Amino acid sequence: MSGPILALRQALLTRLTQDDDLAQAMGGTVHLYDEPPRAAPAIYAVFGDARVRDWPGDLQEAHEHEASIVIWARPGSRASALIVADQMAEALHDAALTLVDHRLVNLRVVSCEIGRDERSGLGRAVLRLRAVTERL
Repeated sequence: MSGPILALRQALLTRLTQDDDLAQAMGGTVHLYDEPPRAAPAIYAVFGDARVRDWPGDLQEAHEHEASIVIWARPGSRASALIVADQMAEALHDAALTLVDHRLVNLRVVSCEIGRDERSGLGRAVLRLRAVTERL
């Protein structure tokens, strides 16, 4: 079942790394990782939790995805995390992405949460996505 998740993540990464406005908001380069980097830039994002389940389709195997992208910013800069989340939402909502071995039926940004990590003080925004894909 990981095939559709990996295909969607790669398509998200490809789309976001091609967005010049997003790169500018993140300091010149889109910093989107699977795990937090050791030498973290001032603002970066990681793929958060994801869940995929079978979705009833007419003829093809289909999957419904719930996924998140977590944006982290230095203490005192929750606004920068929110700016990046807004840029990502604009780039992804209803985007026509190309997936390997799958077809994207739809992609929606369903919510955005903003907060602060109590322990580190880092600003945090969580972008939640919903997608449906079909296996080719």
